[in-house]
Amino acid sequence: MNDKSTLTGKRIVVTRPAEQAGKLADEIEARGGIAVRFPVLAIFNAADPGPLQAAAQNIEGYDVAVFVSPNAAQKALVAITARRPWPERVVAAAMGETSARAIARFGVARIVTPDNGRFDSEALLARPEFAAEAIRGKRVAIFRGDSGRELLGETLEARGAQVERIPCYRRGRPDIDAAPLRALLTQGTIDAVTLTSSEGLRNLVAMAGAADEAALKAVPLFVAHQRIAEEARRMGFALVTVTAPGDAGLLDGLEAHFRGNEIDP
Repeated sequence: MNDKSTLTGKRIVVTRPAEQAGKLADEIEARGGIAVRFPVLAIFNAADPGPLQAAAQNIEGYDVAVFVSPNAAQKALVAITARRPWPERVVAAAMGETSARAIARFGVARIVTPDNGRFDSEALLARPEFAAEAIRGKRVAIFRGDSGRELLGETLEARGAQVERIPCYRRGRPDIDAAPLRALLTQGTIDAVTLTSSEGLRNLVAMAGAADEAALKAVPLFVAHQRIAEEARRMGFALVTVTAPGDAGLLDGLEAHFRGNEIDP
């Protein structure tokens, strides 16, 4: 963007985990906005490190390794590359560009990502590498959190792949003081909230508390996927905008909103 004052004076809540919030917060502030960092997810090591350690030891035995998030890529590849460089024969796959960048930092040259403008399981499954004729009989590792959607693994199994789901981190609600956020809600001085997961949405509502729930649900909400929007609307959020994926998509959505433009709901 040429205009670097598109968010001047707007107070925008960034809910990404603390270690991932910096880029979006910096971009908001570069455009004149006020970034309120309020992480609604915390990332912890997996409760049982055994499956990840075993997969790292035997990474050569897989044909495809899917990393469902930047956290999965970071946790898994630290364990894998502590033992050896990434094996070229194993195809690495990522849901989106942020995960792909996290993978590339570990020296992985070839990374399969969705190519249809979406960044989710459905989009990755549409790649030719995951068609039934291509994946049948292949051994696939899915590096993920301790929970999540089962669509990817179940679809690959239905297409004839041997799938192993490998938890390499767990998500939880951060132990942080929500009083500053509640004060801003009470004052009516929050202009927008950004969210990138349904679990984070649920944590945000719980952390805001019942007393400030109505004020929170009146704030414009910018989300990175239609599934999050659907849940937010079911929960009673009044103004929900679905943006393109990633930080760039959230920024474009925020800028369009505060310029008074419309983007696709």
